[in-house]
Amino acid sequence: MSEHDQHEPNGAEKGKTFLPPLDFGSIVALLYIPAKIKLGLLVDPNKGELETDLPQARRLIDLLDLLADRTKGRLEPDEEKFLEFVLQELKMQFLEKSEAVKL
Repeated sequence: MSEHDQHEPNGAEKGKTFLPPLDFGSIVALLYIPAKIKLGLLVDPNKGELETDLPQARRLIDLLDLLADRTKGRLEPDEEKFLEFVLQELKMQFLEKSEAVKL
């Protein structure tokens, strides 16, 4: 392995798009990151600003719940723990945001 390969994942060349690993965590991230954006906790990369859209955030959380339900008993223990952690975090943040909106 060359020195160049050691510094970039999978020997990727400069300028090429990073491809995440093909694993369950990558699937969860496809819903987790947009949920954080819709909760106004991460900057929307398309708009360059924070924006809160609670109905969209709720939909993404519901999709993660559906994923958890449909994969129950078929995940590796670390995958199940990761999904549970993500769901707990997002649900708590959703409740905090929705309560703040009511005030």
